Amino acid sequence: MKKVKAGLALSLVLAAGTILGACGSDNAEKAGGDGKKSNFKVGMVTDTGGVDDKSFNQSAWEGLQAFGKKHGLEEGTGYKYLQSTKADDYQPNLSKFVEANYDLTFGIGFLMEDDIQKAAEQNPKANFALVDSILTDAKGNPVTLDNVAAITFKEHVGSFLVGVAAAKQTKTNKVGFIGGVDSPLIKKFESGFKAGVKSVNPKAEVVVQYAGDFNAPEKGSSIAATMYEQGADIIYHAAGGTGNGVFTEAKNRKKKGQDVWVIGVDRDQHEEGMPENVTLTSMIKRVDVAVQEVTQEAMDGKFPGGKEVVFGLEEDGVGIAPTKDNLTEDTLKAVDEYQQKILKGEIKVPATDDEYKEFESTLK
Repeated sequence: MKKVKAGLALSLVLAAGTILGACGSDNAEKAGGDGKKSNFKVGMVTDTGGVDDKSFNQSAWEGLQAFGKKHGLEEGTGYKYLQSTKADDYQPNLSKFVEANYDLTFGIGFLMEDDIQKAAEQNPKANFALVDSILTDAKGNPVTLDNVAAITFKEHVGSFLVGVAAAKQTKTNKVGFIGGVDSPLIKKFESGFKAGVKSVNPKAEVVVQYAGDFNAPEKGSSIAATMYEQGADIIYHAAGGTGNGVFTEAKNRKKKGQDVWVIGVDRDQHEEGMPENVTLTSMIKRVDVAVQEVTQEAMDGKFPGGKEVVFGLEEDGVGIAPTKDNLTEDTLKAVDEYQQKILKGEIKVPATDDEYKEFESTLK
């Protein structure tokens, strides 16, 4: 009997060793030497503007590419994007990443809010990040889901700074703003821009029009043509792919000797204005930085689910583009002065129509 028990005990020890070895092997496969998951997978779903919109989606993808290269992930397996050509593509594209067991899926743009919420509720073990919006219910009340991180920016603050630049450099005392879809998000760009312009020159005129689309460059060109014809010499666009048409119109006019400018958005759009050199400056919105930071937190096991992650001046999330060739020293000085006032809390930049009206009343 003793021999049998001893043999059984030895067998159990060996079996336990085998099980522990298998677990160790499995853990080693899932994590690198630093404890981070080595087979981490992250994806993003574009909105209808497309990954090459030279703006918002492109910046997000550049952030994902930078993260993938930093961690040695393979494009197409470790990180990838799915293009949405229409709103009906959002849900199936999100589902594809869930089905492929991706660790994190980004929904790029506030238009994806409902689809992200639906996907998250149906797949509580899958993590999602919604860029440019928080989740809300039918009445507009905030909704918190532990598997969704909301990434937002202080676009109104960055827009204020390019508004200061526009006010300093307009020669006609008239500037324009072209928005994509009329929404609370784009209203932040509009309100901040108008406030920046009016802070420097209360008598300057700001004309505003929305295209109703983020992917209609022909509309952007048409609206820009009307604004330039009416005397605006600088136009700020917050319209995604529609904004490409604004650049086209400005370049065509520059070829004819007209002194007109465009203020880009989301990323440094200096190259979009070349070779005619029509980009005055750009309001950079570091979607790429936000994507990298939130993805890193997810990989480190610190995914900010259920939280709103906000990027402003303090986080280097918004500001004036690094290309400053077309801005005068006087303009740069003014921009810096106003930026310091904002950081010190001396100026509260408006983000809505109502806040702007209140702000404007203080300037009179």
